[in-house]
Amino acid sequence: MSRRRVVSGRRAGSLAAALLLSIVAIGQAGEPRRFDFARPRMGTVVRTSVYSDDEALANDAVSAAYARATELNAILSDYEPTSELNQLCRDSGPGKPVRVSGPLFDVLTQSETVSRASGGAFDVTVRPLVALWRKARRTKTLPPEDQLAEALTRVDARSVVLDPEKRTVELRKSNTRIDLGGIAKGYVADAMLDVLRSRGLTRAMVDAGGDLALGDAPPGQRGWRVALDGLDDEANKPTLLLELREKAVATSGDLYKFLEIDGVRYSHIVDPKTGLGLTERIAVTVVAEDAATADAYASAVSVLGPERGLVLVRRTKSVEARIHFFSKGRVRTLTTCGFPDPLPTRDETRPR
Repeated sequence: MSRRRVVSGRRAGSLAAALLLSIVAIGQAGEPRRFDFARPRMGTVVRTSVYSDDEALANDAVSAAYARATELNAILSDYEPTSELNQLCRDSGPGKPVRVSGPLFDVLTQSETVSRASGGAFDVTVRPLVALWRKARRTKTLPPEDQLAEALTRVDARSVVLDPEKRTVELRKSNTRIDLGGIAKGYVADAMLDVLRSRGLTRAMVDAGGDLALGDAPPGQRGWRVALDGLDDEANKPTLLLELREKAVATSGDLYKFLEIDGVRYSHIVDPKTGLGLTERIAVTVVAEDAATADAYASAVSVLGPERGLVLVRRTKSVEARIHFFSKGRVRTLTTCGFPDPLPTRDETRPR
């Protein structure tokens, strides 16, 4: 996911100003103060902002939210050898259903929904292909064709069979490996925001590596201000700002992670059908009711491309999208009718 920036209130500073493993209090007398946190989780930096009159409450609530993120990482991570996800991949196989925890079953259920809606453009079994392209970015060489072909034989979201009554998962293809990178950070952001709300901190925001879960608006504002990045070729264009509350935002594209070989730019996003990193330049921003949905649909739309992606979003309830892409040598934008209107571009509202 591409990195999103959040600005809020009269102080339009980036959350990047927050110190790792520390707390910063911002506010005026008589107003709830904003407390900003940033801690490493899920292989990224997870940033959290809350407004509260009680510093101790803010500290305790945010600590509980980060503890929840740690718990979920132990369940959903494909990097941690002992994670529940990796245990599932080792233990399950054809005819061998495995009972899993509620969070893992929830994420796989949501993934299945998006996979079916997108005709397989979103596919959590893409991990063998992702592993090849991670290596390709390190070595600056394309994956060998025979290895790509072999990996493709193991990719099929339909081979992940869920039983809601027994809460079991059966991987009906041998050596299936699952990668939840297209949805897990959004799911964690949602879970952290839920923890904060349960502690009475409704004016809160969680940014899990660019997947934003937004609570109620900051004091005196209509919403959290989110700065949208476009394609890097638009660097000189004014930054667009959205003002959102009780929503989630995710952006997918090749702005930060890509491999360029012989003049061809390959995105870190892999097409499950071809096994190749995307070569068409695209940046997709999705606004949804929750961050897991926004995360997954941003990835699916990127794979489908502008026209088919727009069709997918238009037929999906409570999901809106803005798609930047190249066509005939210029940048074009497609936007669903319900996508939030950006704020007027003015010096005082732009991130500093």
